[in-house]
Amino acid sequence: MKTSWRSASLVATAAAVLALTTACGQESGPQSPGSQNVGATAAPGGYGSVTDPGNGYGADSTSAPSASPNGQRAGQLAVVDNAKLGKIITDGTGLTLYRFDQDTAEPPKSTCDGDCAKTWPPVPAEGATAASGIDTSLLGEVTRTDGTKQLTVAGWPMYRYAKDTKAGDTNGQGAKGTWFATAPTGKKAGAALPGLSVRNDPELGPIVVDKNGMTVYRFMKDEAWPKPVSRCTGACLEKWPVVAPVPAGDTKGVKKKGLMGFTRPDGQKQMTVNCWPIYTFSGDTAPGETNGQGVGGTWYAVSPDGKPVGAPK
Repeated sequence: MKTSWRSASLVATAAAVLALTTACGQESGPQSPGSQNVGATAAPGGYGSVTDPGNGYGADSTSAPSASPNGQRAGQLAVVDNAKLGKIITDGTGLTLYRFDQDTAEPPKSTCDGDCAKTWPPVPAEGATAASGIDTSLLGEVTRTDGTKQLTVAGWPMYRYAKDTKAGDTNGQGAKGTWFATAPTGKKAGAALPGLSVRNDPELGPIVVDKNGMTVYRFMKDEAWPKPVSRCTGACLEKWPVVAPVPAGDTKGVKKKGLMGFTRPDGQKQMTVNCWPIYTFSGDTAPGETNGQGVGGTWYAVSPDGKPVGAPK
């Protein structure tokens, strides 16, 4: 690798947090608090999970297939046109390169180790060269915890996905809402979505999705009046992560009334739709999945007006 390569800094943008008003509307008055903060029919400690979502890194196994490109040099990088994602970076064999939201670009840092690195093999920095369409100045490297050098693009550590087996595969796109193919600028590939928008699901109809296209859910034990109250706490949040507040102007198709953020007792800030707290589901590993729908009879996708889709009347 040329010693003149450097990592490009990315400008962080701060999301505006909306102020909570003193009262919020709801469809049918406060719901009775429950002693259990998860789906009523869920197994103990399961928090409404219908299946084990895997190792937490967007895979359904903890080990990579035998054909895993772990340790394989990147060779000459290329920019290819993907029908769904636009321009993306691939390695010399045509395999897609990914970035991980839990990493950082300034300073460059990789947080994917252990089982994660088996599913998402880091791309070695040594031997990587840029092709037309990639600014050489964006290429760099980061030292991993094991001492090896990993390729970076615009500061973001690069990975392959163990389940991409041939050139052009993008099976890792959107996994866990944190893994994305890499654009030539180092940014996430694919058309950017608003903070909240509406997707027309073939079975559920119009439902709310977050900025990564992941389905948004409501918990029937929560409250919306006189102020939002989340009853998903502790380990429940590992299965049902909160959706962080987004500005009302960064939404599309979602009813604006009662669209606001609030601060939870644990200090986290959470978004609401029609004053109801909203979440994503750890069992959804890619945009378009609705594995959390109806779990425990208490978790439901959210309609554009904040109602729980498919919930019993």
